[in-house]
Amino acid sequence: MTSSRRTFLKTGTAVALATLAKSRKSVGLAGNEPAISPRLSQFGYGDVQLLDGPLRQQFDTNHAFYLALDEDSLLKPYRQRAGLAAPGEDMGGWYSWAAEFKGDDNGFVPGHAFGQYLSGLSRAYAATGDRPTQQKVQRLVRGFAPAISSHFWDDYRLPAYTYDKISIGMIDAHEFAGDAQALKVLDAALDSVLPHLPPRGLSRAEQYARPHKDESFCWDEPYTLPENLFLAWQRGAGGRYRDLAIRFLADDWYFNPLAAGQNVLPGKHAYSHVNAMSSAMQAYFVLGSEKYLRAAQNGFDFLRNTQSFATGGWGPDEDFREPGSGEMGESLTRTHSSFETPCGSYGHFKITRYLLRVTRDSRYGDSMEKVLYNTILGAKSIRKDGHGFYYSDYNNDGFKSYHPNKWTCCTGTFPQITADYGISAYFHDGDGVYVNLYVPSQVTWMRASKRIELKQLTNYPHQPASQVEISAASPSAFPVYLRIPAWAGPKTAVTVNGKRVTGGPEPGKFMRLDRTWKNGDRIEIEFDMPTVLEAVDPQHPNLLAPVHGPLALFSEGEIPPRITKQEMLAVKQVSTGATDWQAKTASGVLALRPFASIQDEHYRLYLKLGS
Repeated sequence: MTSSRRTFLKTGTAVALATLAKSRKSVGLAGNEPAISPRLSQFGYGDVQLLDGPLRQQFDTNHAFYLALDEDSLLKPYRQRAGLAAPGEDMGGWYSWAAEFKGDDNGFVPGHAFGQYLSGLSRAYAATGDRPTQQKVQRLVRGFAPAISSHFWDDYRLPAYTYDKISIGMIDAHEFAGDAQALKVLDAALDSVLPHLPPRGLSRAEQYARPHKDESFCWDEPYTLPENLFLAWQRGAGGRYRDLAIRFLADDWYFNPLAAGQNVLPGKHAYSHVNAMSSAMQAYFVLGSEKYLRAAQNGFDFLRNTQSFATGGWGPDEDFREPGSGEMGESLTRTHSSFETPCGSYGHFKITRYLLRVTRDSRYGDSMEKVLYNTILGAKSIRKDGHGFYYSDYNNDGFKSYHPNKWTCCTGTFPQITADYGISAYFHDGDGVYVNLYVPSQVTWMRASKRIELKQLTNYPHQPASQVEISAASPSAFPVYLRIPAWAGPKTAVTVNGKRVTGGPEPGKFMRLDRTWKNGDRIEIEFDMPTVLEAVDPQHPNLLAPVHGPLALFSEGEIPPRITKQEMLAVKQVSTGATDWQAKTASGVLALRPFASIQDEHYRLYLKLGS
């Protein structure tokens, strides 16, 4: 959501979506029950605990940072427009009101991320049970209520965009932080913004065709509203939220052509249109129309097959590009704004969770983990003054940097996605538990009044293995499903209590381990991780990135003048479990690292490789 969101994207990589698995229809629909229940369910935030490791460290850092934000400063733009006393310092950047917007993004969308900060804190409370976090959420809801005013939206650039964030903040405060007043506050916020919303889910092109003060007033995102409106209805906010969600579904220009197999992504803003795919999934759940599922599946297929870098990221300059144009490869010399990292990762995790839960296709988990290790886990921590990490840079001279403006959109999605790490790691159905991400963690649930715990110990993907320990008060029969990535080689092996499981895992599928589990049982999986070379796009077949298992490797330091494909395919870790890699070439040794291990060094993802 910056002024650079005017330019548009493309990308290239492959992987096919599997055949749709049949979804279960809910029986006895009533009140706010959806028409479709996905085959897999999420665990609660408090059911999964991240253990010591990079994910836990990033979550804890974000939790502490947002917990410390000054509440008066967060509420200030809303109080100012409501004519209330507004103590606290201006946060500046996008967040505060500016007397005049001069195109530098200061005062761009005042108060825009308030709801996202509230959402991230609510999820963090649900994950940790930290009482001060819950108290902060409830104080912010109480403080926001009297500051709601229709005047806030007068001459406001992006009313749908900011209301959408308020919506997720309030329904999460209600659902995850136990705030009894949040839905009433949500109602008041909706009443204030309704006269300022467009008649339907207008496209960017349609917004440009309407009278507007300047171009920045054409960048609103009403087509993303249905997801959270449908969720508000399901969480008890009332029937008008369902009706509004239907009103803002972007059927004519987006979902209908996607459902028909037409790739309409090129020329569109990247993150918001991936985010809108989650609205299609909620429409599928609530309304029961297969059209919306097809739209989401086809849209994600186009994203993954025609718009993706080797990292799993997408969207140079925040836009989708025309397949077959070669613009992906050209972007490596034209921009440092390759992937809008916290926002893009948040949208990517959401749509892959939805599609995985409906289809049980493990390759959505493959896509999720690629984005995890190669993009968001390498994001720099937000600075105290509000400067946040925004773009992953895949330029031929890449480096990590902070956005020049404070409190951008990515400072809103960053605490949300790190809070969601746990609920992305495991899923369950009426039968068993699914291990989706190989991360240090434990998941706990009750089965037939018995408490079951799975504890995962791993240094994956730096070591190609993971161990799952089972704790149970008494023997319990249920299946454990392990995601076997599509890239897994033929030597991938699974053992239970040291005995190899016969039949072997099948790449691109969940492997079912069905037995009566006893306390202390141990599952071990060792992956055969191949190294492959992925081209940036078909028009630049010799611009290649090395990818080891799920891990893209970035070159650092002096790059030898000539490197062959065979030399790069022989890249090795300097020691077992290390994050330093080397490729030995006839011209010298090339050093490489994964994205999360890069700090301030310059790096390069794609290299021109000879035969």
